[in-house]
Amino acid sequence: MTPLFPALSDDPSSRPALRFGERSLTYAELAAAAGAVAGRVRGAGRVAVWATPSLETAVGVVGVLLAGAAAVPLNPKSGDKELGHILSDSAPALVLAAPGAELPAPLRRLRRIDVDAGSGSDVRGGTGASAGAVDEEEPALVVYTSGTTGPPKGAVIPRRAIATTLDALADAWQWTEQDVLVHGLPLFHVHGLVLGVLGPLRRGGSVRHLGRFDTQGVTRELSSGATMLFGVPTMYHRIAEALPADPVLAKALAGARLLVSGSAALPVHDHERIAAATGRRVVERYGMTETLMNTAVRADGEARAGTVGVPLPGVELRLVEDDGSVVDALDGESVGEIQVRGPNLFTEYLNRPDATAAAFTADGWFRTGDVAVRDPDGYVRIVGRKATDLIKSGGYKIGAGEIENALLEHPAVREAAVTGEPDADLGERIVAWVVPADPESPPREGELADHVAGRLAPHKRPRVVRYLDALPRNDMGKIMKRALPS
Repeated sequence: MTPLFPALSDDPSSRPALRFGERSLTYAELAAAAGAVAGRVRGAGRVAVWATPSLETAVGVVGVLLAGAAAVPLNPKSGDKELGHILSDSAPALVLAAPGAELPAPLRRLRRIDVDAGSGSDVRGGTGASAGAVDEEEPALVVYTSGTTGPPKGAVIPRRAIATTLDALADAWQWTEQDVLVHGLPLFHVHGLVLGVLGPLRRGGSVRHLGRFDTQGVTRELSSGATMLFGVPTMYHRIAEALPADPVLAKALAGARLLVSGSAALPVHDHERIAAATGRRVVERYGMTETLMNTAVRADGEARAGTVGVPLPGVELRLVEDDGSVVDALDGESVGEIQVRGPNLFTEYLNRPDATAAAFTADGWFRTGDVAVRDPDGYVRIVGRKATDLIKSGGYKIGAGEIENALLEHPAVREAAVTGEPDADLGERIVAWVVPADPESPPREGELADHVAGRLAPHKRPRVVRYLDALPRNDMGKIMKRALPS
């Protein structure tokens, strides 16, 4: 198959490839550094990578892929119990880490290789960036899911899925070697690692990683040549909050070619605040660990707030009812579970044939567990997770996401989440979890119910409002509804 990173072997040059803070590598330097790693791990099978937001993580993963092995990125915030499970399940031959990085006890039993990410003549042992012929179905990554319903499962992602996803996004976003991407996302997740690092390298462009996200870093990079920004809703919310007092940030965002949000729905309120201040609209895409990317708002399409665009080239997408019947209506109202099929899909859950079989329908569609509606032009609008965000109340199927967006439009609401709970009359009643903008003067329950009913429909109003100081979130900024107080 075509190499994952043609720019590493096709006349590597002095063009910038990676930059983390003050440290950077050109394509020639990356080819040497990653080639050195490849020479040391070739034949290792699976290789754990201590995935700190560092140059060493990027070099290590690229080196593993050049060697034809599979990288297992590890979250540095994982506890010993979770790490122990991942190591037992994936059985990596060794672990890659930055020199001097202190590894937790479960990793100390593995043979360790320190990644030399120095530049130029500092890199020793490089043997070139060619891995030879590697079958496209061979595993490239084993990425562990969040484990909300049990121990994390290792999604085996083949080289084919990475290549096809990144090429489909190149088509959708007109992504070329001229683009310079800036982001501050974690590198143990497919958003930050596959899209945010491997994506620019496959195109022959460059990435500037902030290390830790802040609006000052975004301003600096977008004002000095970066063309694209990848972020999650929490990051864009912070941007929206900062914009009124930061005209330099507004100018930097206005000059970007593409602002992309993913990993969770970006509230419409934040969409509109950013657009009003910058004249640029954030576009969203939709994917998950097992599928990489499924849909995206195209660079040449309408950046419609609250939607994740249309299926990417090569991806089939359908909505289905609980009984498996297909939802054909393109009316923006008919709700169904998203199922997808295409070359972007993972191969299996490692060592879990039962879970793999349960994840697919008999005709090969992957059950995402997400629920959505489709607009008349085919745009997909996700309304939540089937398990936590689809509320069946009074004979209606209601998506939590649209109620959350309506609540966030209320000036007295800072954060909001919506769930359902059993109700003898309605089946389920709608519960709103609200973080007030002013904790000393929270909005009244009836006021919020009327606000939602006036914007959506009376049957979508919250029946109960519960007030919190903050909503529980994971490392990617997603609200963890299962962690809400009972």
